[in-house]
Amino acid sequence: MPPVAAAAALVVLAVLAGACDGAAGAADAEIGLLLPESKTARYETYDAPAFEARVAELCGACTTTTANANQDPARQQSQAEAMLTNGVDVLVLDPVDSVAAATIVRQATDAGVPVVSYDRLVLDERVDFHVGFDNGAVGAQQARALVEAIRADGVVGTAEIVMVNGAPTDDNARRFAASAREVFADAGVEVLAEVDVADWSPDQAQELMEQTLTTLGRDRLDGVYVANDGMAGGVIAALRTAGVEPLPPVTGQDAELAAIQRIIRGEQHMTVYKAITTQAAVAAEIAVALLEGADRPAAGIEDVEVVEVAAGDVTVPAVILTPEPVTVDDIAATVVADGFLDVADICTPRLAERCAAAGLGP
Repeated sequence: MPPVAAAAALVVLAVLAGACDGAAGAADAEIGLLLPESKTARYETYDAPAFEARVAELCGACTTTTANANQDPARQQSQAEAMLTNGVDVLVLDPVDSVAAATIVRQATDAGVPVVSYDRLVLDERVDFHVGFDNGAVGAQQARALVEAIRADGVVGTAEIVMVNGAPTDDNARRFAASAREVFADAGVEVLAEVDVADWSPDQAQELMEQTLTTLGRDRLDGVYVANDGMAGGVIAALRTAGVEPLPPVTGQDAELAAIQRIIRGEQHMTVYKAITTQAAVAAEIAVALLEGADRPAAGIEDVEVVEVAAGDVTVPAVILTPEPVTVDDIAATVVADGFLDVADICTPRLAERCAAAGLGP
């Protein structure tokens, strides 16, 4: 089992011990799962199904109600209020807006409903638990991989890049970018331009990149830091449209199928793999445990490190999972070995030769 999956499995098994002890008593309970958007493929493809399946395994009498806000904070607020009005027992909240979502947490607290923040932190309001990844590590992994690729391309001295960050309402995006900037500063990399992309929109990322290339010129870039895979697709499309050849190294995150295929084709340099299905399972286990009124369902359980993480003006108990950088040399040992993606899906006939070179052939 790959290191990421092995470490995460310890968390799953340990939290499960606490969750299963109380699940039998959670009769006819409802768990609400509030997701932020659908432009990133992970939420509907991996997070929601894995979460719902794990709840069903742990608690046969429990139901999960899932809602996606499609990047609209007001819509997420309405979805949360509807769930609370209908008597939801636990909320698992992946906020569209990390600040605005504090209102949801206050309303849930007033109603006596525990809240688990999922993937993205809610700022300035204490939730009962948080399940996420080490966001500082994500940004640093992206930046280090980009610097290594730029140097491997023969660029010496000060390298010049553009940063394409995620949504400014998402606390994760802020943390990714902050860690990346530290790496770039230490490596002598100059950030020529930096843009934040509302809604993590691939289309907007493409448009902003086209505007940036018009301003800077197409021949100045040694690399492009892009916060996730969906936007990386838009950025690469903009580079192609502008006639940038060869493509500079481009980063990403989420290990989406399309991104892995771009990496194999040599269009995208790297992505960051996060064991999303494990994250969803851990959140489900904690949610089921909270149905029994446990204050900190993972606290004191062997093999689980529960830490306090800063969430604006407050700290919250959390399980933080470890991300893993993926270049073409790492695909077989990470996303394939973990069962996140199948070789049959990755390696279309057109990619057969490149897949074989990447150790993914028959």
